[in-house]
Amino acid sequence: MKRTRVAIGRLIPLLRAGLIAGVVIAGATFPLAAAGGLTTKATTGPVDPWPAELQTFTPAQTSYVYAADGKTLLAMFYEEHRRYATLDEMSPYIQQAIVASEDSRFYTHKGVDAKGIGRAFVANQQAGGVSQGGSTLTMQYVRMALRDGADTPIEAQRATEQTTVRKVREMRLSTQLETRMSKQQILERYLNSAYFGHNAYGIFAAAEVFFSKHPKDLTITEAATLAGLVKSPSEYDPATSDRKAATERRNYVIDRMVGLSYLQPDAAEHAKQQPIKLKLHTPPSDCVSLPKKLNSWGFFCDYFKNWWTSQPAFGSNALEREDKLRRGGYRVVTSIDPKLQEAAENNVGAQAALGSPFAYGIVLSEAGTGRVKAMAVNRTYSLDQSENPLHSIKELRKKKMKGNYPNTVVPLLGGGDLAGYQAGSTFKMFTMLTALDKGMPLSTYLDSPFRYKSIYDGGEGNICGNRWCPTNASGAMTGRHAMWSGFGKSVNTYFVQLEEKVGAANVVRMAERLGLEWRTHVDKWNALPANANNWGAFTLGTSDVTPLEMSNAYAAIAAEGRYCDPSPVISITNPDGSPAMYRMQDGTTIPIAEPHCRQVFSADVARAATDAARCPTGDSPAAGGCGGWSTADSVRGTVGRPVAGKTGTTDSTRSAWFVGYTPEYAAASFAADPDNPFNAVGDGQSKIPVDAVAGTLKDALKGKPVRQFAPPSARIVGGGE
Repeated sequence: MKRTRVAIGRLIPLLRAGLIAGVVIAGATFPLAAAGGLTTKATTGPVDPWPAELQTFTPAQTSYVYAADGKTLLAMFYEEHRRYATLDEMSPYIQQAIVASEDSRFYTHKGVDAKGIGRAFVANQQAGGVSQGGSTLTMQYVRMALRDGADTPIEAQRATEQTTVRKVREMRLSTQLETRMSKQQILERYLNSAYFGHNAYGIFAAAEVFFSKHPKDLTITEAATLAGLVKSPSEYDPATSDRKAATERRNYVIDRMVGLSYLQPDAAEHAKQQPIKLKLHTPPSDCVSLPKKLNSWGFFCDYFKNWWTSQPAFGSNALEREDKLRRGGYRVVTSIDPKLQEAAENNVGAQAALGSPFAYGIVLSEAGTGRVKAMAVNRTYSLDQSENPLHSIKELRKKKMKGNYPNTVVPLLGGGDLAGYQAGSTFKMFTMLTALDKGMPLSTYLDSPFRYKSIYDGGEGNICGNRWCPTNASGAMTGRHAMWSGFGKSVNTYFVQLEEKVGAANVVRMAERLGLEWRTHVDKWNALPANANNWGAFTLGTSDVTPLEMSNAYAAIAAEGRYCDPSPVISITNPDGSPAMYRMQDGTTIPIAEPHCRQVFSADVARAATDAARCPTGDSPAAGGCGGWSTADSVRGTVGRPVAGKTGTTDSTRSAWFVGYTPEYAAASFAADPDNPFNAVGDGQSKIPVDAVAGTLKDALKGKPVRQFAPPSARIVGGGE
């Protein structure tokens, strides 16, 4: 098995300058040893074992990440900016220029050019130093391939060290490589391996960085300029060094092209009269370098990156996986839909509310796949917090600490290490699902007083005796309820009783089956098997959770009980065009981007939960009654089609939520102060998440056929009273 390359991958940026210099110096100084008979030694004796990297392209390549349309470039990830290009994708001028510049007898020698070595030896002797190099293109490629294919820094240094042993081996490899590969193949590999300066590795990157074009569009002047850079990327850099030196080097290359009959003298003279016209382009790297118009996509990009580094298919740890992303040359089509992203941003007020300490965010997930279609929040994705106002926590404000708005890279929507926010009564869904899954029907009626003495130990508030005694939000909720009206009116005392009947621990486990994780010390402690049955307040949403988790959990209900791990990708393609695969424990392989789904509960349980969840939205369930009013009855009218969901607020409305879904999508929206959970959003802002979800679902489904929710069976509906 090939050893991990993560170590050399991360050291290359530090070693690269020295190693590249070593390639140039070694190629120039070793002709002085020609009298020692190295050319004779190089043609004899096989090299065993044969280095496989000489015939496989091993250098790092840039990974390109696109939106769901496969066209909109979201981000690039690279350690060395490089993209492989075939000779057919290159201008013939660059092919001719590199031969003219580096190895004029490339097409006649067999890997080692004895005449070239002799010529360089004489020239260097006369100059009293290094003035010419004797390495052929083949020898240079061998050196670069061994360097870039190294598994350790020591191996990389050995590939370029100035010793007779290394030089003899390099010559032998070069002569034998030319019996295994054609000249055209060697030239193509060389042009994709050479360093041109400005962090541009290979001709595709060089053409893009210096002239903002593809290599097939390079002119004579541009090709000669780039070919001239290979000898000394810094000395002849037309962007940062003396333009005169770069022009003279370019003209030298053009003259060599004439000497090889690649150019007519008049065409060469015309090219030499042209000034070097650069159109510099710095390729963006990572999520913080997104184009300005796509800045709002930065939070999705960050989620994608965190997802990638959590996938075992890409390595045994996060560093190896990120290294794979930066070196692997993948083409990734993500799940973010430009139109749905725009709808989410507009409906959550992502731009209008940039200056608010309160975060208004939304996540849209696709039912049946878990793919995240949109992530929007009223923040600018940026590391620069210099202009942010002071923190909303008084003690931190006194210390002049900045708040995380409007600029931040904190994963406010999920997919990172942020604990999230208390989601209030949206958690009642997990209690209802647990009850239905255990055989309790929708028509489970319970008397629900304004205040209820529970079986759970008392906490800091709502205590009667030594027990926890929750209350309803208003007296209008008091009465006898089944699941429809209990859910539609969000009756606390109904769901605490229901939780007692099914066991709080079972409700916690249901939430975990639907993807929820516990990140705070308090939540982790409460979720322990020894403690979970006393977590009575769980049904009221006292745990922290992210919008990504809630959107995906409710998407499983929309998909009739089929839970899919949240995913930011549609396809991941290797540089050769094949899909990136993952080997399962049983030996089978599957595409890494394929949805990972499992049936968490029956379709009938999901249908029953949906029937009750239509009550909060003002929709009409297939069975049962909603009790005359609900907590978000405007949603059905806005969406204009069957829709289910649940509101959620915490004590003193410190945060407000709404999670809604149709058969196609689920969306979770929240309003809270991520910096200060005690800074209440207030009742006046509690409708923002409701409207954000309703508007986003409406826009996302515009023009699509109306799909109905499947009704639950008579068995799970129950006989009523």
